[in-house]
Amino acid sequence: MDAKTIVTALNALAHESRLEVFRQLVQAGPEGLTAGTLSGRLAVTPSSLSFHLKDLVRAGLIDARHAGRQIFYSARFEAMNGVIAYLTENCCGGNPCSPVTAAACAPGSAE
Repeated sequence: MDAKTIVTALNALAHESRLEVFRQLVQAGPEGLTAGTLSGRLAVTPSSLSFHLKDLVRAGLIDARHAGRQIFYSARFEAMNGVIAYLTENCCGGNPCSPVTAAACAPGSAE
């Protein structure tokens, strides 16, 4: 992923409601959730939720698919993994990272 795509994705996630929508969709898995289900779970008005969903779609973090009269939204796991990979690609001097080695590379850790 290029830097512009990453910035767009991080900008979309930099809002409490959008971050929670994305987390709900990640938890739901590939089948996703309807806007109505999301609205009920998050206590967000449909108009506000629609705005947030469009921003996440525009950032490439979620997809929308029609099933009859309903629209199901689902997380794009390849996009999420791309953002994570971009953020961690130089972790630990370019060596594969694990939680243990990442903690060792953190500023202020004892070497």
